[in-house]
Amino acid sequence: MTIVPNAVGPGGALDSLDAALIELLTAEPRVGVLEASRRLRVARGTVQARLDRLQERGVITGYGPDVDPAALGYEVTAFVTLEIRQAGGHDPVAERLATIPEVLEVHTITGPGDMLCRVVARTNADLQRVIDAIVSAEGVVRSATLISLATQVPYRMLPLVRAVTR
Repeated sequence: MTIVPNAVGPGGALDSLDAALIELLTAEPRVGVLEASRRLRVARGTVQARLDRLQERGVITGYGPDVDPAALGYEVTAFVTLEIRQAGGHDPVAERLATIPEVLEVHTITGPGDMLCRVVARTNADLQRVIDAIVSAEGVVRSATLISLATQVPYRMLPLVRAVTR
């Protein structure tokens, strides 16, 4: 499940039931509405209404499976900072980067670079191939790469959801 933390919107802040529902779906994404209602001790219609509201407000944006790139053979994770030509803008570069399967995320950033990419590769040698594909994108002027040695805190949303409901 994908949760957007700042998408509180017109419906107000999350409450403890919203947080409990999100926590349950994060732990067990395949749990059904009926089972969720039983575990949360609320009516099935309440759970469905909460899910609908959370989706409409953009808080929950998806229910897809979390996939580990390493399990697919992509054991190297790296972060690539790009400097781009300002004349063309960020969007054309992002569109080109989106065609590279190993590019998992691209963010426009402040600081010494213009864009930050999270990428994966099978090996360090394969990372060179991915970087070559990135820098060959029209509009990319320069890159700097940092290889991740270990993930100390994986991507997570539950602590933020819990903090919002306090």
